Amino acid sequence: LNVFSTMEEKFNRLVFIPIAAVLFLMIGYQYVCPADRFELVYTEADEDLPSKITSKFNFTERDLDRHVDFNIRGDDVMVFLHIQKTGGTTFGRHLVKNIQLEQPCDCMPGQRKCTCHRPGRADSWLFSRFSTGWSCGLHADWTELTSCVPVVMNKRDKKSAQKNKRNFYYITMLRDPVSRYLSEWKHVQRGATWKTALHMCDGRSPTQDELPACYSGEDWTGVPLADFMSCPSNLANNRQVRMLADLSLVGCYNMSTVSELERGRVLLASAKANLRNMAFYGLTEFQRKTQYLFERTFGLRFIRAFTQINSTRAASVGISEKVRWRIEGLNALDVELYEYAKELFLRRYQYNRQRQHREEQEVATTEDYSSQVVRW
Repeated sequence: LNVFSTMEEKFNRLVFIPIAAVLFLMIGYQYVCPADRFELVYTEADEDLPSKITSKFNFTERDLDRHVDFNIRGDDVMVFLHIQKTGGTTFGRHLVKNIQLEQPCDCMPGQRKCTCHRPGRADSWLFSRFSTGWSCGLHADWTELTSCVPVVMNKRDKKSAQKNKRNFYYITMLRDPVSRYLSEWKHVQRGATWKTALHMCDGRSPTQDELPACYSGEDWTGVPLADFMSCPSNLANNRQVRMLADLSLVGCYNMSTVSELERGRVLLASAKANLRNMAFYGLTEFQRKTQYLFERTFGLRFIRAFTQINSTRAASVGISEKVRWRIEGLNALDVELYEYAKELFLRRYQYNRQRQHREEQEVATTEDYSSQVVRW
């Protein structure tokens, strides 16, 4: 009996080892040879997603796989491009007050800005409203930030741009264009102007002829929605595309350099490319997924979970279908950009969920194999 028992144990081991090897090869194949396209399978945790994402755009695995080796101890800098009325203030506060860090940002009560130093060093890893202030101008856009941030940060940290090649990781938030537009109108109606914004492009601010004011006086307090929509130079129109695009491609704010149709085409293509190549962007309408993707991208963790707040001022504004169509027409570029951004965002989320699931399966298989070896 002992002889047969020993032979049976040896046989079980001989059978298990090749089976385990096949399992490891299958798992390894998924990482080495991933498919070009990804089947989107939703779980119960994704109940706020549509059952199937309409595939309108052709995204590659490189577009979906966003992971940044952010070296907070080195010279890497995270740059937050804050577009008005996209939930940027809330997200900006998360960056300075809600990330688990070895050396948390120092936020003094009553002060708008926090000190976000690297561990053991007196230079900042974050460029944002709540850390460095509006160092490149009020609500600086992509055109302004990309030319200004390296100069400002190298000067602050007393570094030579030639000797120190730094990584600048740009991040931003986007919002549904109609909701964002209505929110900006309500904000302007209450007295906001942003008139101190520089709008720098190719080394200068726009002239008054290039960017005429929509109102006379100090502000536009009490402006009716009809008047807000009627101003052709209103920067609320297609704000997200304008702030994400390279404006130098179309002569900055000089409208006579190219036709309106060509200008829109170039700006939209530029905004899509810049957004796609950013280290990270989130969507106001998907707070928990925004948190998840940020954590996966940068390898950082938030202390408290993001919350979804849908009872905004924009949500309380009742508009007719005719007015909605008018707003969508005024923001046609933003509407197309958001459609693109939303699909890419949801695909990145699903890609990361699937990848996390595979990683967890690999760990579980490895642990199970190790326990089997120990028992033998």
